[in-house]
Amino acid sequence: MVYEVGANIALKQTSEPFVAKLDESLLSGLPPFSRLSREQIREILDHATSRRYDEGTEIFREGHDAERFYLLLDGYLRVVRTTPGGDQIIVLHIAPGQLFGIAPALQRDTYPASAIAAAESIALSWPVRLWPDFTASYEGFASESYKTLGKRLGQIQETLTEMATQAVEKRVASAVLRLVNQSGRKTGEGIEIAFPVTRQNISDMTGTTLHTVSRLLSAWEKSGIVRSTRKHIVVTDPHRLVLLSDV
Repeated sequence: MVYEVGANIALKQTSEPFVAKLDESLLSGLPPFSRLSREQIREILDHATSRRYDEGTEIFREGHDAERFYLLLDGYLRVVRTTPGGDQIIVLHIAPGQLFGIAPALQRDTYPASAIAAAESIALSWPVRLWPDFTASYEGFASESYKTLGKRLGQIQETLTEMATQAVEKRVASAVLRLVNQSGRKTGEGIEIAFPVTRQNISDMTGTTLHTVSRLLSAWEKSGIVRSTRKHIVVTDPHRLVLLSDV
């Protein structure tokens, strides 16, 4: 599910006054806060720091000390892990309204993956020392956060299984469909992925080569399944893409 948070927030250089003015109602529908009162949400916001990230900015790096945890208000993130062989794989995308960098929920002192802004983004963050207080003091914060974590781990496992077992065309079709399901918006041409996506990004999502991804997207474009330009993909025939992902 994509939560409509970012639509209500203008991208700008953020600061503490931004957090002070942020309306609690913007967070009340998000899972970690859905069972909290406006006063409780305000208490949490009062501990937050806000920051804007340009596209391509690394918010934190895999293996580094986990000093803060985050909530994405606007934009999209790529979650990247490094394989034992040194290759980088995009295992997940994070949409507005979701917590990320929640290493304490995994009982880790370091981040298990890197987070990179896939588009210009705004995030709130809190020191990890507050995680035990939040989970103990606010009803639903812990349970909903762990539900999110469980779903995310399931998505990562699904991606890794696809890489290990599926044919290349099916992997690439499945990856594009995930992006559409997460961020797609209807246009006159079809369903547009809402943030910049390059062919290299799709290569990193599917464990295949840039050449193979380019060849497949070019063939799909000739067949009327997608339209792709630099950093921009529109699925013009979603049904046929579903069939490709399911063969």
